[in-house]
Amino acid sequence: MSTQRARRTALRPAALISSLAIVAAVGCSDSVAPTNLAQQNAPQPAGLPSWQQLKDALTTAQKEGTNGNGGLGFDMWGTVVDRNGTVVAVAFTGANVGDQWPASRVISAQKANTANSLSLTGFALSTANLFAATQPGGSLFGLQFSNPVDPAVAYAGNSGDYGTQKDAMVGNKIGGINVFGGGLALYASDGTLLGAIGVSGDLSCADHIIAWKTRHTLTLDFVPAGVADSGADDNIIFDIDSTGKSAGGFGHPTCNDSTTSIGKALPQTNPIGKVQQQKAGG
Repeated sequence: MSTQRARRTALRPAALISSLAIVAAVGCSDSVAPTNLAQQNAPQPAGLPSWQQLKDALTTAQKEGTNGNGGLGFDMWGTVVDRNGTVVAVAFTGANVGDQWPASRVISAQKANTANSLSLTGFALSTANLFAATQPGGSLFGLQFSNPVDPAVAYAGNSGDYGTQKDAMVGNKIGGINVFGGGLALYASDGTLLGAIGVSGDLSCADHIIAWKTRHTLTLDFVPAGVADSGADDNIIFDIDSTGKSAGGFGHPTCNDSTTSIGKALPQTNPIGKVQQQKAGG
C-alpha cells in the first residue's frame, strides 16, 4: 500500500465520525437553531395582531368554557398567518406548553393556512365550510391531501419555545390544508384580507366558536361574504343529514347540542363587522 493511499484510509474513520455528528445534530430538532431570527425581529405586519394580542384574545375566548363555547373546555393553540401564508404569531392559553394537546400547535397553523389560502378579498371560506365538500363524492374531494404541512417548519427549533415569541414557525410558511372547524380569514375594517387565524385544542365545533370569538375580539371580522347565513359570512353550517349529505354542500358535522346552538347563534352574539365604504374624492 502506498504512503498516500494509507494516509487516505487512516482519515476515513475521522471523516465518518464527523459526518455522523453532523447528521445527528440536524436530526434532533431541539438542537437546530431557528433560521428565521431576522424575520422574528422584523416589524409586525400592518393590521395583524401581535403575539400578545393573539394570546390575550384567544385566552379571553377560551375562558368562556363549556357554558360559553360548548365542547370540552380544554386549553387551546392559536396561530396567525399573513396573506402570503407566513406564520406571524403562535400562542397557547394554558400555563405551560403541555396544558393543551401538543398536536394542536401544528393543526392550528394548518387551519390558518387553509382559511387564508382559500379566501379572497370579497369572499371568505372557513375550514368548517370545507368538510362536506371534501368527503368522497364531494365537489372538493382530495383537497385535504394537497399542499401538505412542511415538517421542517413545523418541528424546527427548540420545543421549549413553542407558543412563544421565539416559536420557530414564526417567519416561515407552514402550508397544510385542514377541513374541519377552527380556521377563519382575517379582514380589516376596509375589507382588506390580511391573513387568517387557526385555533385547535377542543372539539372541532368548539374550535370554530373560539376562533370566531377571538377574531371578533381582535376586530378583524369584517367578512365581505361567504357560503353561510344566506351568503353573509363564513360561519359553521350544520346541515348534514342522517345519510351524511350536506344540503348546501358546505356542511360540518355536529359535535354536541351546546356547540350546535352556540355555533348557529354566533352571527347574533358576536356579529361580524360592517365594511367601511370609502367616500369618493377622499
